[in-house]
Amino acid sequence: MPDLLTNLMDSPPAKALTKQLGVPEATPLRRYEPGQPLLDGPALLGGTGPLRAHAERVLTAAGAPPVPAPSDDDTRYGALVFDASDLRTADDLRRLYEFFHPTVRRVGASGRVLVLGRPPEGEAAVAQRALEGFVRSLAKELRHGATAQLVEVAPGGEENLESALRFLASAKSAYVDGQVIHVGPGQSAIPDSWETPQAGRVAVVTGASRGIGAAIADVLARDGAHVVCVDVPARGGALADVANAIGGTALQLDVTADDAPQRLVDHLTQRHGGVDVVVHNAGITRDRTIARMDDAEWDVLMAVNLVAPQRITQALIDAGTLNEAGRVVLVSSVSGIAGNRGQVNYATAKAGLIGLALELAPRLAPTRTINAVAPGFIETEMTAAMPFFTREAGRRMNSLSQGGKPVDVAETIAWLASPASGGINANVVRVCGQSLLGA
Repeated sequence: MPDLLTNLMDSPPAKALTKQLGVPEATPLRRYEPGQPLLDGPALLGGTGPLRAHAERVLTAAGAPPVPAPSDDDTRYGALVFDASDLRTADDLRRLYEFFHPTVRRVGASGRVLVLGRPPEGEAAVAQRALEGFVRSLAKELRHGATAQLVEVAPGGEENLESALRFLASAKSAYVDGQVIHVGPGQSAIPDSWETPQAGRVAVVTGASRGIGAAIADVLARDGAHVVCVDVPARGGALADVANAIGGTALQLDVTADDAPQRLVDHLTQRHGGVDVVVHNAGITRDRTIARMDDAEWDVLMAVNLVAPQRITQALIDAGTLNEAGRVVLVSSVSGIAGNRGQVNYATAKAGLIGLALELAPRLAPTRTINAVAPGFIETEMTAAMPFFTREAGRRMNSLSQGGKPVDVAETIAWLASPASGGINANVVRVCGQSLLGA
């Protein structure tokens, strides 16, 4: 379904009218294409904390060596990166103002603002916790598709910073905005090639026959993985099409069946010797207010969206099918964080997935991880069927003033699934353009 506002704003008269009316501007986002540079402009690096050297090393290795001081001309920066990890007092926070006040207007289209900090603990808790308010607010002030993120690096996690910086600085994070990413001391493996970090790995994606699931399978395959595409037998034809297009394999399976966990364990063990990446994407909606909801609308949704991921993940762990350096990614939703009228069942299940990540993360560490992504308004068949005004409102209710694409969710999942992301565990990453609803 076309984005009406974006199409209208392509004409000069409409641009003038929408500006007068105060309609949010929807700038086309820079999205990843193989071979493109990390940034569309130079990176400016500021701050004096201990993470600065790590950031400089990563950016340089990624082909975007940062400049240490603002230029005197009108250069547009591809990224502003500030190491705030040494800020310890309220007075220290003025350094944020001193760096960003003269430079933030020079962030280019689809530019990146990255602030590096520490977990808010001990005597530095005030200053470090303040960084979250700064970044979330700054993200709402940026324009033209630019985004801002806070990366909290726990002591011992410094060497795991590379995966997060490469993703958040790149066009792969186009629809991730205003987020706090936690990086810890888990075990990571730097890939031989950042273009194909999943080379030699096996991934399974449920609900892979269309929409977000098909996009996830495609991106993981692009990154080098052999993808086992899973969906119900009723979607067998579409599932086979997806698997064939990416050089993967199709497995028809109802994830709610009593024997589904064991069937998946057997398939992955016998055919592939295990699995490296598990993406629980399969999900349904049965929207109705709780007073009007019947038993089946509650039970079937919970079975698909929450119980199946829990049962399957536990079976893979118990059987030893989830390999070392294994990655589990759960597709939650902004509805599971902020709630949504008429989606009590859906929001309950999606919030439960976040709980599942928090429960299993300590058990999987330090070699394996489990994280959740929480998509917001993503342009899919489901959102295309919404009433016109509901759909247009959903597109505008975020800092980027537009809906996301399935590939935006897929890129975020592929990052969390990377062998280089071993320090990213128990995170909930919203892919919502910084939705104005929820935290």
